Amino acid sequence: MTTICLIRHGETDWNALGKIQGKTDIPLNKNGIQQAQECREFLKDSKWDVIITSPLKRAKQTAEIINEGLNVPLIEMDNFSERYFGDAEGMTLEERLTAYPDKNYPNQEDRLSFINRIMAGIKTINQKYGNRKVLLVVHGAVINAILATLSNGKIGSGKTTLINACISNIHFHEEKWEILNFNQVSHLSNYSDKGRI
Repeated sequence: MTTICLIRHGETDWNALGKIQGKTDIPLNKNGIQQAQECREFLKDSKWDVIITSPLKRAKQTAEIINEGLNVPLIEMDNFSERYFGDAEGMTLEERLTAYPDKNYPNQEDRLSFINRIMAGIKTINQKYGNRKVLLVVHGAVINAILATLSNGKIGSGKTTLINACISNIHFHEEKWEILNFNQVSHLSNYSDKGRI
């Protein structure tokens, strides 16, 4: 049984300001670094075989901090880069709703192409790391697309707001992917005293 623990990257300054990031390569802020450290503390006593990360700084930094407690191979996969949001990148929610009330952002990555590249990445993980435990450090829209695809739209894109550094778990069981849980935040001090490091 292949298990994937999906971790959203820690907070960036743009997250804090409500700006959409997409492919814009923004690093973690101080709070984001702490969130990544809290993920590391939460995960360090469990066994993982590999960490796979988006190549964007905010995900890669989060993955590197988590890996300080695990020391497993760390691999970048372009399949898991955030969606490109075109002309809307760098805009706050208010700015986006004013400029594009229909949420059709000019020049953004086509939704079907985005889902196809992510799910091709999931398929690759299952082929290369079958029956292993994988940490996948990625982005909010990426995780939501996975959750939406696996739940037939019951959760995920358009329905689930994922917290920075939240944890979601899926596994491949009896020839199909199943969602075990999503948007878990008990390890984060902003949401639980248990999360303090």
